[in-house]
Amino acid sequence: MRLLPTRPERSTAERSKNPPQKYQNALKATGLSTGDPRLKECMETLKESLKNTEDGLTLDRELFKKCVQSNIILLTQAFRKKFVIPDFQAFTSHIDELYENSKSLSGGQVADYIPQLAKFSPELWSVSLCTVDGQRHTIGDSKVPFCLQSCVKPLKYAIAVNDHGTEYVHSFIGKEPSGLRFNKLFLNEEDKPHNPMVNAGAIVCTSLIKQGEGNADKFDYLMNFLKKMAGNEYVGFSNATFQSERESGDRNFAIGYYLKEKKCFPEGTDMTSVLDLYFQLCSIEVTCESASVMAATLANGGFCPMTGERVLSPEAVRNTLSPHALLRHVRLLGTVCFPRRSPSQVWSIGGDPVGRAQCDGDRVLVTATGQAGELSPRDTVLHGFGGTLQFPQLRQLEALCQEIRPSQRRRGAAGQVCH
Repeated sequence: MRLLPTRPERSTAERSKNPPQKYQNALKATGLSTGDPRLKECMETLKESLKNTEDGLTLDRELFKKCVQSNIILLTQAFRKKFVIPDFQAFTSHIDELYENSKSLSGGQVADYIPQLAKFSPELWSVSLCTVDGQRHTIGDSKVPFCLQSCVKPLKYAIAVNDHGTEYVHSFIGKEPSGLRFNKLFLNEEDKPHNPMVNAGAIVCTSLIKQGEGNADKFDYLMNFLKKMAGNEYVGFSNATFQSERESGDRNFAIGYYLKEKKCFPEGTDMTSVLDLYFQLCSIEVTCESASVMAATLANGGFCPMTGERVLSPEAVRNTLSPHALLRHVRLLGTVCFPRRSPSQVWSIGGDPVGRAQCDGDRVLVTATGQAGELSPRDTVLHGFGGTLQFPQLRQLEALCQEIRPSQRRRGAAGQVCH
């Protein structure tokens, strides 16, 4: 009879050792990454501790406890599945499936209303998610920078309200839909832009930020603000797009002069400087990943989930996530009570109210309850009077919202999906 070799029994000391790779894999399964700034001290201690071990690969139980002690509350929440999306792996597998199903769609075209934008590849396609707990997932071309364009409008509006308050901002800008295209030379009955999301309103909103300072200081201030919203992840600037914006900006110059004639700006405003800053802000770059953190900051009530820092006031977040984000293109809403409508009452998919959308010629900004993320598809098309939206991924988005709803019931957080 031949005896098979047996595995030597591990000693108690060996059994109590933990390979860091096992810990890192378990961490990833919860949605946290080893690069999470909240885990910086923990990961640095882990790295240093490994250098002092015999094999450089494993840690004993006590040393491992010492490494994770600085983040024990966050890690306990993660491993006990107390985050907004408890089963993150199952959730992200569905996201990946939606991504793959959408990859073959080829309808639509790259935005070309600014020459520089027409140069972007229509093949770029990415999904990045960041929840209010800082759970992250990304797939596709998520590190390729792209310009915010009109998606910067709700962000700079949030900054203006954060700095000045609702009453002051809306003494210059209205709160209602215009029923017209976003770039019309048209004001309301009080000779104000209808809302902050039309070009006229966004130009006036730009003039309210850091009044009395030069454009260089204003731009630095806004860039730093957006970086805080993005948890200090990538926020850049495309000078080529800015130059292209300015060279092809006749319509916006016309709007600017019309606003000046109607005395829509604060006293002493230099209209041409305001337009320069307006074009610069449209040319700010983000990646899919950094934009998802911006979305999660709004979803988290103004606190950046990656840093824990309060970036925006509750008033600014409430106003930004209010129905005005829809007003530019969803004309059937009619008159909307601006500050008081609950986010979940605004926009519905499949009959279940889950969020709201703001769109311009090349992107759609959608806010859905319970989850935050950034989507950048290549085939969103906006066409026709008032912006009729052809959205081939509607079924996929509906499926995504179906995944979000269980989280809603347990924890009411708003998030964003940006196409």
